[in-house]
Amino acid sequence: MKKIVAVTQRVDIVAARNERRDALDQRWADFLSACDLVGFPVPNHPELACDLLEAVSPAGLVLTGGNDLAGYGGDAPERDETERRLIDWARRRKLPILAVCRGMQVVADAFSANLGRLAGHAGTRHRIRIDGGATRDVNSYHTWSVAVPEGFSSWAIAEDGSVEAMRHASEPITGILWHPEREAPYHSEDIALFREVFGATR
Repeated sequence: MKKIVAVTQRVDIVAARNERRDALDQRWADFLSACDLVGFPVPNHPELACDLLEAVSPAGLVLTGGNDLAGYGGDAPERDETERRLIDWARRRKLPILAVCRGMQVVADAFSANLGRLAGHAGTRHRIRIDGGATRDVNSYHTWSVAVPEGFSSWAIAEDGSVEAMRHASEPITGILWHPEREAPYHSEDIALFREVFGATR
């Protein structure tokens, strides 16, 4: 049986209908399935999201991309609050967190690290160096760089020296700035990472 992981959603504002919609790229379902996982989308409502996680008992938490943080000009404060509450929820239970793009940014912010404007990364592909050794190309959609918080270390660096991935020294928290669900085909190293973080096996 595939493990269930909780997956956060972006906020899309549809002014013509006066609606704020929670949304998740359909590619996430396919990518997580390729990792032998099932994604459970959670709403951007802090109390309800935590109640749902209590009921579902997921194997961990995936923080997805989209929406700038409200403190940096974003317009989805309910998402910021939900994800901070979910980070706390998962940490108390020692459950793994895998944070993607904006997800890595919200983790850095939750650990009191700063973000900085970053030019030349959104809508590009570029090369990263992993743990000081192997290199690979990744997609890039972010406009914010991440300062590595205390307790974390970087494990992937872009050619311009900006941090592309980080992990906590003693807690199961991993962050990446590229979008594994947007690769076609999915990259074997991304699949291996998700399987390792969440203990998924065939």
